[in-house]
Amino acid sequence: MLNLARFERYPLTFGPTPIEFLPRLTEHLGGDVEIYAKREDCNSGLAMGGNKLRKLEYIVPDAIASGADTLVSIGGVQSNHTRLVAAVAAKIGMKCHVIQESWVPHDDAVYDRVGNILMTRLMGAHSQLVDEGFDVGIRDSWLNALKEIEAKGGKPYPIPAGASVHKYGGLGYVGFAEEVRAQEAELGFKFDYVVVCTVTGSTHAGMIVGFADDGRARQVIGIDGSFTPRQVRAQVLDIAQKTSALVDGPEIAGEDVILMEDYAYPAYGVPSRETVEAMRIAARTEAMITDPVYEGKSIQGLIDLVKKGFFPKKSKVLYAHLGGVPAINGYSYTFRNG
Repeated sequence: MLNLARFERYPLTFGPTPIEFLPRLTEHLGGDVEIYAKREDCNSGLAMGGNKLRKLEYIVPDAIASGADTLVSIGGVQSNHTRLVAAVAAKIGMKCHVIQESWVPHDDAVYDRVGNILMTRLMGAHSQLVDEGFDVGIRDSWLNALKEIEAKGGKPYPIPAGASVHKYGGLGYVGFAEEVRAQEAELGFKFDYVVVCTVTGSTHAGMIVGFADDGRARQVIGIDGSFTPRQVRAQVLDIAQKTSALVDGPEIAGEDVILMEDYAYPAYGVPSRETVEAMRIAARTEAMITDPVYEGKSIQGLIDLVKKGFFPKKSKVLYAHLGGVPAINGYSYTFRNG
């Protein structure tokens, strides 16, 4: 049994997220593999929710205990993570400063004025645009922001990109696995596979640790959305090993990180023709809206893997819908005709 309960959790979500069967998508893909979705996109009333809140529930107690007055984080221009750090700051009464780097080589007339960044600004966060390219590592712009706030007499609390390399960043998705096990007991069956988008890594890493507790670590299928898979794979493994040590979990080996590298092209945040088509399929079969950066690429991966026969017949596959839909507003020209 994993020792997650010893870590303080600040509730930001409604509770367990629903699992729904996707019958029309299942039928569209031939009916041999049953597709379900766990709706992390419906997890909270805070700024349209999403997977980052499950992580932040374990980080907020540490932020409050530190005596900080400002949450400081980083992401791309259309970052889901910075939106939700801004939401949490508003909810707990702290200031918020977020760095928004030019991670996505995408030109749309309203890209930096709609969706995630619009909501971030609306919630009162200071959104600082920085012209730097994509990287999942620690960024100088973020470190400089921390120093500047301290120099002005503030007390910043650092939250890295995606909350991923934070010491508690993987705990929320250990909890996800425990939640799925409880729901499986009610459903009367276990999922054979879980499919999840992987970029900064702690969502995937937490799932690996959580599902390793009943021998299913390698049934977690990560779909790379970063287009820097070697770096991401190493980061997932590092986070998983550190998280497992925190919760007294099993040893995690490199072979436990399953990462599909075929769907992130042509670049992080840039949807391919196949990504856009997969988004349309999800929308037109199940009214399940995905975004071009994360969930569009993971639903593309899921659809392609089913078509290729990766999952044995009669498999039950759980698609983790991590949220991120507001980013689609930054791609209005791409979807101008649906």
